Amino acid sequence: MPRQRILVIEDEAPIRRGLVDALAHSGYQPLEAGDGKAGLELALSAEFDLLILDLMLPKVAGLEILQQVRQVRPTLPVIILTALGNEGDRVRGLKLGADDYVVKPFSVKELLARVEAVLRRSAERPSDLRQFAIPGGQADLDRCELRFADGQRQELSQREMELLRYLVRNANRAVSREEILARVWGLSSGNIVTRTIDMHVARLREKLRDDPAQPAILITVRGKGYMFCVERD
Repeated sequence: MPRQRILVIEDEAPIRRGLVDALAHSGYQPLEAGDGKAGLELALSAEFDLLILDLMLPKVAGLEILQQVRQVRPTLPVIILTALGNEGDRVRGLKLGADDYVVKPFSVKELLARVEAVLRRSAERPSDLRQFAIPGGQADLDRCELRFADGQRQELSQREMELLRYLVRNANRAVSREEILARVWGLSSGNIVTRTIDMHVARLREKLRDDPAQPAILITVRGKGYMFCVERD
């Protein structure tokens, strides 16, 4: 199997070299860039499987790189590196579609664990999220509707469609309410009552014909959040 390629965009040379060496030692094929301009060029032209992106970069800011990458590669896994206490950048990065973040200073062991987890989740995501199978039917997110084998249809609101898309992208992983707020609503936890998420999940369950007493599609993971379940062969 070809080695997975990981692009590291980090302007601090000791950190970048440490990451590149650790990734290579762990069996990955690293690419690297030392400033935002070179990083953006690589991010838009090179073939790779995951991006590790520092947000504080010279020439082109990390958030600008993330925004441009998301326009051309919407499902590319991205881990952002942020400074300790810089919560605002972390929230903005999550809103723009980062999969995870690591706060500096960090241990290489922690980062490698996050790389492995993000790549694993990415491999489980459906490649086409415009249409995908649901129990007893098909979801068509372009039309914002669910179609069932008995001919019945259920319309989805825009927010329901976005929530379903995000949960399906992260199938078989418990997604916290805080992550849903940041990635689907684009808000921090203090801006909205999490009961709103519960209500949207309840409506999705009803439209998916998922038993609210014993849900099997959108399940509640106690103390963690919600999970879209996909049966494994």
